[in-house]
Amino acid sequence: MTLEDTENTSPAADDYLRRRALRQGSAGWLLLTGLGVGYVVSGDFSGWNIGLAEGGFGGLAIATVLMGVMYACLVYALAELSAILPAAGGGYGFARRALGTWGGFLTGTAILIEYILAPAAISIFIGDYVESLGLFGLESGWPVYLTCFVVFIGIHLWGVGEALRFSLIVTAIAVAALLIFAAGAFTEFRADGLNDIPADASAFGANSWLPYGLLGIWAAFPFGMWFFLGVEGVPLAAEEAKDPVRSMPRALSLSMLILVLLAVLTFFASTGARGSAAIQDAGNPLVVALQGDGDPTALSRFVNYAGLAGLVASFFSLIYAGSRQLFALSRAGYLPRFLSLTSRRKSPYLGLLIPGAIGFALAAGTGNGARMLNIAVFGATISYALMALSHIVLRRREPDLPRPYRTPGGVLTSSVAFVLALSALVATFLVDKDAALIALGVYVVALAYFAFYSRHRLVASAPEEEFAALAAAEAELERN
Repeated sequence: MTLEDTENTSPAADDYLRRRALRQGSAGWLLLTGLGVGYVVSGDFSGWNIGLAEGGFGGLAIATVLMGVMYACLVYALAELSAILPAAGGGYGFARRALGTWGGFLTGTAILIEYILAPAAISIFIGDYVESLGLFGLESGWPVYLTCFVVFIGIHLWGVGEALRFSLIVTAIAVAALLIFAAGAFTEFRADGLNDIPADASAFGANSWLPYGLLGIWAAFPFGMWFFLGVEGVPLAAEEAKDPVRSMPRALSLSMLILVLLAVLTFFASTGARGSAAIQDAGNPLVVALQGDGDPTALSRFVNYAGLAGLVASFFSLIYAGSRQLFALSRAGYLPRFLSLTSRRKSPYLGLLIPGAIGFALAAGTGNGARMLNIAVFGATISYALMALSHIVLRRREPDLPRPYRTPGGVLTSSVAFVLALSALVATFLVDKDAALIALGVYVVALAYFAFYSRHRLVASAPEEEFAALAAAEAELERN
């Protein structure tokens, strides 16, 4: 794509970007780390345990290790990319530079699928927790979902600094609760409970540790991801970060370290306290691990309330991530431009309200949180593969590009992330074929919009587009 293929807004380019400006310098490394953990922490309280029904303890353990490796490799690759291009586009911006406009749109759309569907699903889970705890006598349903979207989008509209501080506080409560849970659950740890799911004799390679055989490891990939799903969204805060070149790599690394620790503690404490079979189908596995079929204890009640805090933290953080990805794609013309307009408080108000309305409609209309999360996982795995590929391409094609931070292991690291992301993408069809096909259908519609309309109306003055155009111009000069 040449510069002539894009639509520059000059001479009104300055006014165009002024009306689409975010508040810079609002987030330091601590708030960014809290954001990274907040994206993910709800997955420790629920969801991952369903992988026990797909692969057993051994299958889910291996899947979690492999997915942890994938996320670690991806995070280190993103740390380098975010230091090169600290803009709100995140994954879209990286892929735009490396893979062109088609690659940028493919990546950005996949990320949007993840960040619009995941909050919708989590709002349903919040409703279930509110009902199970008997809070205010409410039942899970559209009034609870609507309250979630209205209240938490309202905080985001107030301002990014206030929003991220709120996210940090709620995330800290959830993390503290996980540590307290682990301390209590380990007092009842029994090693023989880990592999108490009966083996399926018809499954290839089945044994007590792999009751569903070797294929069970692969089928458990999407659930191993739940311990880390969303951490890749930290670079979306780049334009609002203090010193993003230094704070982004630091926040990404710290977030991943915290999430690995929480995953190990939660996984072993839960399965060891009550057994894998007892929690494999539980909606609140940590509570079941503590009390089983007995009466609630003080600790189980505390963990139940903390689970609600964890869901709120992830819901709140994912709304932020989705709004910033939509903002960046709209500002560059990939999506309707009015979606990137910002308020006096520098919040992309339509980028918050419209995805929120879609999320609420999906939650209220379907009530199927598990299906929506599986669709979100499908989008996530596509974006992971494309972001890892972007790192590989930029390392090969532009080896002399200034890199304030360099990924340990270089291309080998991002290649591992690429292969594992493709494996996880295929695994989504093993778990929920219908969800994968729905996501694929949404993807096809979005690509048709880009092919026939928006790719002819891109905004060359948008940061991600300008960065790519400059790179193309430099390459042309070198050829000449």
